[in-house]
Amino acid sequence: MRINILLCDTFPGRLPDFIPNYESLFMDLFAGIGEQPTYEIYQTWQGELPQSVNTGELYLIPGSLDSAYYDKPWILALLRWISNAHACGAKMMGMCFGHQAIARALGGEVRPYEGGMGVGVRASHVLDEQMKNYFPHQEMRLLYSHHDQVTVLPQDAVLCATSDFCKNESYRIGRQVITFQGHPEFTVAYSRHLLNNFCDDIGKDVRLAALRSLDEMEPQGSAAARYALDLLFNRG
Repeated sequence: MRINILLCDTFPGRLPDFIPNYESLFMDLFAGIGEQPTYEIYQTWQGELPQSVNTGELYLIPGSLDSAYYDKPWILALLRWISNAHACGAKMMGMCFGHQAIARALGGEVRPYEGGMGVGVRASHVLDEQMKNYFPHQEMRLLYSHHDQVTVLPQDAVLCATSDFCKNESYRIGRQVITFQGHPEFTVAYSRHLLNNFCDDIGKDVRLAALRSLDEMEPQGSAAARYALDLLFNRG
């Protein structure tokens, strides 16, 4: 399997010493569920995009410090690419910014959330019947770091998971697209690093609650990744 990672940020200065680069988080995630794919990395935030799509490969669109509703040239180019790739049958997986960018590109809406930042571990209620096989208690716990949310799903999208904080936690479009507002690739250590060093503006109570969640709830990024690959590649 080949996974094409369309990097939308490299997070300079935000990665701790134990993470060599952002894409390594995805390599560790998929290796952790027994996958050994090959990777192609695109610096999409610098305008680099795949020139063609292969329906036997995965196109992964991850996080960014930018917002999916910005009209920066590289974001508009990505939105056009998503629309065209979807029409060609490309298999796509979106996380956080990627979840939002795919929604916007395919006719949904993305807006900042008036309730503030979502950080730490959060549990969402699983709605999708196939997804329930991977989360037997019908609860999906992921690590989060976001202020924006998908407020309107794309046409033909099916809501897979929801929570009181974020209505559209995860959605899929057939067996071609699966997205998560959370970060299956994040580790607890990385989230703790972000909360301790880059979240002074979210409020003390929010930050402390997020830090407590890291101790009290185990994230299930591996289960989310396994579900995504099984869905997209008709393995489950």
